[in-house]
Order: sequence, then C-alpha cells, then structure tokens
Amino acid sequence: MDTLQQEGGELEWKESARWVKFEEKVEEGGERWSKPHVSTLTLHSLFELRTCLQTGSILLDLEGYSLPQIIVEQQIADGLIPPDLKEKIIFVLLRKHRHQTKKPIHRSLADMGKSSNAATSSASGIHRSTEDLRSRQSSSLGRLRESHKHTHLKNKFMKKIPRDAEASNVLIGEVDFLDKPFVSFVRLAQATTLGGLTEVPVPTRFLFILLGPHGKTKSYNEIGRAIATLMVDDLFSDVAYKARDREDLIAGVDEFLDEVIVLPPGEWDPKIRIEPPKKVPSAETRKSVLNLNELGQVNGLAGGAAGGEDEELPAPHELGEELKFTGRIGGGLWLDIKRKIPWYCSDIYDGFHIQSISAVLFIYLGCITNAITFGGLLGDATDNYQGVMESFLGTALAGSVFCLFGGQPLIILSSTGPILIFEKLLYEFSKNNDVDYMELRLWIGLHSCLQCFLLVFSDASYIIKYMTRFTEEGFSSLISFIFISDAIKKMVGAFKYYPINRGFKPDYITAYKCECIAPDQGESSNYFFYYFMLIFYLILFSFNLTDLDWSQLSKKECVKYGGMLVGNSCKYVPDLALMSFILFFGTYSMTVSLKKFKFSRYFPTKLRTLISDFAIIISILVFCGLDCLLALDTPKLHVPTELKPTRSDRGWLVMPFGKNPWWWYLASFVPALLVTILIFMDQQISAVIVNRKENKLKKGCGYHLDLFWVGVLMAVCSFVGMPWYVAATVISIAHIDSLKMESESSAPGEQPQFLGVREQRLTGTLVFVLTGLSVFLAPILQYIPMPVLYGVFLYMGVASLSGIQFWERIKLYLMPPKHQPDFSFLRHVPMRRVHLFTLVQIVCLAVLWILKSTFLAIIFPVMILGLMVVRKLLDLMFSQHDLAWLDDILPDKDKKKKEDEKKKKKDKKAPEPESDEEVRKCTIWQVWICLS
Repeated sequence: MDTLQQEGGELEWKESARWVKFEEKVEEGGERWSKPHVSTLTLHSLFELRTCLQTGSILLDLEGYSLPQIIVEQQIADGLIPPDLKEKIIFVLLRKHRHQTKKPIHRSLADMGKSSNAATSSASGIHRSTEDLRSRQSSSLGRLRESHKHTHLKNKFMKKIPRDAEASNVLIGEVDFLDKPFVSFVRLAQATTLGGLTEVPVPTRFLFILLGPHGKTKSYNEIGRAIATLMVDDLFSDVAYKARDREDLIAGVDEFLDEVIVLPPGEWDPKIRIEPPKKVPSAETRKSVLNLNELGQVNGLAGGAAGGEDEELPAPHELGEELKFTGRIGGGLWLDIKRKIPWYCSDIYDGFHIQSISAVLFIYLGCITNAITFGGLLGDATDNYQGVMESFLGTALAGSVFCLFGGQPLIILSSTGPILIFEKLLYEFSKNNDVDYMELRLWIGLHSCLQCFLLVFSDASYIIKYMTRFTEEGFSSLISFIFISDAIKKMVGAFKYYPINRGFKPDYITAYKCECIAPDQGESSNYFFYYFMLIFYLILFSFNLTDLDWSQLSKKECVKYGGMLVGNSCKYVPDLALMSFILFFGTYSMTVSLKKFKFSRYFPTKLRTLISDFAIIISILVFCGLDCLLALDTPKLHVPTELKPTRSDRGWLVMPFGKNPWWWYLASFVPALLVTILIFMDQQISAVIVNRKENKLKKGCGYHLDLFWVGVLMAVCSFVGMPWYVAATVISIAHIDSLKMESESSAPGEQPQFLGVREQRLTGTLVFVLTGLSVFLAPILQYIPMPVLYGVFLYMGVASLSGIQFWERIKLYLMPPKHQPDFSFLRHVPMRRVHLFTLVQIVCLAVLWILKSTFLAIIFPVMILGLMVVRKLLDLMFSQHDLAWLDDILPDKDKKKKEDEKKKKKDKKAPEPESDEEVRKCTIWQVWICLS
C-alpha cells in the first residue's frame, strides 16, 4: 500500500504497509518494517470500502498501454469526475514511487502493459497515449527493468513470498483539486511486473486507487488497509479473480462482513498488535454454511440453544484400509506387499538428506544404550547364555532385516521389559526342572513364529480396529513412564556407588592425611604374607628393600607391595555422583532447550532448524567434552571388543534335538502362546501409534507384513541364541520426531507448517548397521559417560508423552478452570466426566505397572487385551457423545449408527423385503463381531 506524500516540494508515492499473509507497517521513527501482526480493521472502514466499490469505477480484465489514462477516461465516461481534472489526476498517478530504505524509483503506471492491442470492451474507444509519451518512456524501459531485476532478486524478502504469487497494489492519497473521492478497482487480464510499484519483482494483477479531498487522511488509510486485508483473504481473493461485475465484488465484501468478529472499543486497546496464530485455520470451514452450534458455544451455550443437546461430533476413528478384513487366506499380507512395492525405490533415495544424519546418530545412541542395558540384564537373568554381545548382534540383524523388508520401516525393533521377564522366568524354570534352556527356548521361538504366521494369514490384525485411543495411550504412557523411571533409577543408583562426602569439613583440612607405611613386623598374623610378597617383588624387580621409600608410593603401588594405608582421608573419593547428575540433567535440559530453539527469535531460520535437528548430538558432544575436560572417573559405556558368545560353553547355533525329551517340543506350544500375544499386542499397538493420521504418513503401512517379518526373526534369533525383538514404542516415536518435515518458505509472521515425516528405509538400516559395527568402535564409545545416555533416555521418555491426550487430561487435575487450555473436548464434555474418564485410565495404568513389577509380569500381554475389555465396559458408563470426544467410537458402534440412519431412510420409503443373501451376510457379520 502506497500513500501520496510531499517530499521537497514534490509529490511521490511512498510505501506505508505490505501484506503477504499478515500486515507489516513502515515504522517511520525506527526506519524499519514492523513485526508481522494480524490486521485489525474498523467496521466503519469496511462499510466505507463497500460504498467505494458501489460508487467507483470497476475495470475487470483490463488491457491497455497507458493504464492511468484508461482509468481516468472511464471515470469521465461514467460521469464520476469532470473532464478538466483529467490531466491533474494523471499527473498524480504518474508520480515516482519510494519504498522503505530505498531511493525513489522513476517508474510509473504509464509503463504498465506489454500489449499494443486494443483495450477490452470496458475501455474501448478511449484515446491512447501520445507518441511523445511513448518514445520518452520506452528509452529507459529496458535499462530500468534490468537494473531493478538485479537489485531485487537478491532480496531475502522474495524467499518469504510463495511461488506464482501476484501482487495487489493499493494507492491512497489526498489532493486539493477534488471535491469527492476518486475510486477505481482494476483487474488486469494478465499479471504484469511493475518494478516501480512493488518492492520486489512480483507481477501485479489488481490495483485499487483512492484519491480524495483533504481532511480525511485516517479514513482513507483505513479503507486502503481494509481492501489490502481483503485481498490476502483466501475467499475474497477467489471472488476477486472470478468476479464478472460489480455485484460479485460487493457480494464478496458482504461474505467477509458476515465472518467479521467485533471487539468492543472499551475492552480492547487498538494499539495492541495481535500476534499471528501458530496455526492458521483453514478457509474451507468458511465455505460451508455457518455452524449454529459453534456460535452457541462461543456464547457459552452447548448446542447453540439453552438446554439443547450438543450434536457435534469429532472426526471418526479410522485406521485406513490396511486393516480391512479381506476374508481370503493371506489377503491382507498380499495387499501390504502390493502397497509397499511401488514406494521401495523412493524409500531409499528419500533418505539422502542432512536431517537423516541427525536421526541416525540420535537413534543409534538410543539403540546401543538399550542394547547394552538389556544385554546386561539378560546376562544376569540367564547366566550369560545371552549377554551384551548377543544383544548387539541380534539388534543389528533383526533391525536391519525389518527396516529393509518391513511394511513400516520407521518402526525400530528392540528388546522390551516383558520379554526380559519372560526370559528370566523361563531360565529359572529350566534350571529347576533340569531342562536345557537354549533348546526349550528354540522350540518356543519356532512355535511363536508359526502362530504369528497363522495370525498373518488369517488377517487377525483386523482386531486392531478395536484398539481406540484409550488402549493406545495407556500402552504408550506405560512405556514412556518405564523409560523415565529407569533413567531416574539408574541415576539414583550412582549415589549408592559413589556416595557424597558429607563428613568432609573444610575447616579441618589440616587433619586429613593418608600415607603408605611398611608392613608392621610385629604383627605375626600378617608377617609371613608380607614377607613372601616382599621377597617376590624383590626377585621380580631386582631392587633393595632398604632403598624402597614407602611414603612416596601411590595407592595402587602401596597395596601391590604389601604396604598399609593409614589416615582418615584414605577412603576419600571425588563426588562422582554429583558430577554424574550434572551430566545427566545437563544433557536432558540442553536437548530440550535446543529442540525449542527452532522457534526462538535469534539467528536465521536455517541455522535454527539445523541446531534443532542436531540438538541431541550437540548435547551429547558438549557433556562428553565436559567429562573429558574434568577427567573424573565417571561410569563409562562398556562395549564388548571380541566377536564371540558371552558364555564360552555355547556356540552361535542352537541345535533343536538331543538334550530334552521329545514331548517338550510339543509342550512348548503353551508358553509360546503367551509370547505370541505379547509380540502381537506390542508390535501392533506400536504400529498404530506410529501410523497415526497426525503424522501425515503418505506411503501407507503394512501391519500384516510387519508381523510376518517379526515372526521370521523370532525363528532366526532362536536358532542363533539371540534375544527376541519387537517394536519399541518410545524409540520409534523418537525416530518419527527426528524425521518430521516443516515448510521452508512461509509468509512473514506465519509459523512453519508440519508437512509430514521423511518416510524412508535408510536411517533405520544405518542405525542397525552401526549397532553391529559398534563392536569395533569400542575404543571411541568407551569415552561416553553413562549418565549422558541416561539423560537421552529421559528425554526420549518425556518427549514421547507430548501430544498424548491422556497426559494433558492428567495435568487438568492441577489447573484452575481459568488457566485450563482451550481443548476441544472441554467444550463438549463436562469437567466431572473428563476427570472420571481420566481416573479410569490412571487406575488401568497403575494395575499394568504393578503387574510389570511382579512375577505376574508373564501375563502382562493378556492384561493389555484387558484394556480393550475395559474400553468396551466404558460404553456403560459414558454416552457415545462423550466417548467420541474423549476417545473414539468403537467400529461396531459406527456401523450400528449407520444402520440406524439407513433404517430411518428406509422407513420414509416403501418397505422392501430383504433377500436371503442379505440376511446371511448380516448373520455372518454378527458372528464375526461376537468372536472378535
């Protein structure tokens, strides 16, 4: 928007504001552009704009050489201005333009248009520009166009403008020769680049000109701001492009006025600039008829009328066609393969991006930490039949195969707590009953593999449709809390191994000493021991006892040569627990801060995005460097260095026969059933969480294909004596978060929009290949302190809780109503019902936690199925309306609702008898629902 101003006795057009999506004003005092903000318009200016469009000239699809003359001639032809003002108005319109921090540009409206053809019907018969004017301007046209292009193409502002954008120029000014306003709205047939009018080389399509008598500067500016704001509105801009006459434009203004919200003048300061929203609402909702229910909620009434019932429901719970029951043997698996094969090549080359490097390093550190932790625990639980080495190689083998051939390569496979507990119970059972553990475990793995195949070929994954948000959030919250509690437990354990020296008193530092003295010859109990030790070292090192200075020996040498440490500071150790806590909490807090750095106000966008993507790696490197700088003996990462089984009396291959009676091969079917239930629930729930529609995945998923490969890997890992692997919920969510994509180019003030996830197979495959190679990276990895990795574990657990509605509802217990966020479910469900639903979830989570922590953990997978039963019982406690907002409607309820609607429609028509085939299909469907 340019306003007419007088500089040095001459008139010129000076840029005063601009809109890409939000308004930016020229701040004269600060000589800069203001921060982008939401335009706040007066209702009076909108009505005046409507009047201007009613009374002014409207020129649509205009083509002409000299645009100012055409506009003025049209005004004269319509009788809006007298002919004697023609030259004065043209003189004003052809004045030079000045942009913010730029010199005047001597380019005028007269140069607009490249076509020398006749004007359209709206400008037919109008006199052309004189030959003199044409020759005078064409001489400098090429030179100015080229100079402007080179000047502005380097402008960073161009990066903020979407491609194929077109400009609307608003010219507002006061003149002393007009008695009434001169208004013209122009739409050009072809967008034309006008360097002088626009700050950047964007082609102009629309022009709005308002000239009026003196005394109404503020009113003119508000009208100009109003038309500029309307032109960046999605709906009005569509109207402006498609309008056929004046009435269409006025109808667009009326539609805009219908959506306008008025702020009372006494309750709002118009000087306040409203910050742009984090997420701009879609204009699609405005295209439909105004929702009366939503209007009612704005005024505090549910349903739009007092005492009325809220009929509005959220989007239905849909998991996609991947879980459609085919009714054919292996039908779901075949559809998964057909769905994923076309994307296989793109799954490879889509991974070649700098963001993938950060994701690989982040997930790699999480995987090796997990592998070492579970490997150590497995070694303790199974007497080293499985240990850290088996955990490393098994993770590399299973993870690589799954990422290369699985249906959802974003899922990360890992060992889990329930499997660890099952392994411990199985080993104790084998030891107490004289059964070979590895052979029994092999047959359990084979039976479980066959059971997984049976579930795959029967399309049993269809049952996942009955896992609503209630079950998903309960399971994912449990896994997240396990990560958080394990990280804190391990950190607290450091205080037991390295206690803080609370008894140290700085004032008595002169009394603290520790020295090495020769063995006491008078103590007969130790005489012979020390004597033989000294003789041994005398012969070994060939030095004289009389030359040995005991007071100069180190602690290790004193103990080595048989000396004695005497003094009250001999047991002093540095406060490693405190240093470990600094590394632990520092890694977590720095990671959180750097992740949020993307939304800070410092540094360019690309640098902020890069820092945010590599936040975890930067935090790990910083605190590893701090640990090396202080050189304290903090606990470090221990990685095996030799490629051999942890237990020396076993090989890499487990033989299936010869050590157990034959009937054990059949009896192992029963414990295998528990393992299969655990794997099925863990794998499929994690897959549902990864494949949520909020992640905007575009390449589809493969529940049946995933379970197929998990079953294959169960058999392979059982044969080579490696741990069993299944989808790891928290690490998979972290993998998703590290690969999220956001829009790069955005309007000033507009927040980057989430575009989806970088779906590919490269990052997961590289993570597991590096995990396998970690055996050879031991010299480097041994410098990573364990507290740093515990901090990574804590971050992964906390980050996976974000976005879970259950966690948000728990926090509502501690919030007064006036401070509660504006969640959609709070608008439709009473608070007491929300708290009751949350309490049920908390009780279920507590029961699962107790079961996980006791010997009953073996029935943990059955209890996850129990969550589905609890969700079914909630239909008796809550209405379907409340459950629709707090959870999801079960599929059979959706079907029943649709059937009721069909029945109502049929009742209006003549009743038609159902055929036997329809009755039979309905009966089969009901039997299937009951069995499920």
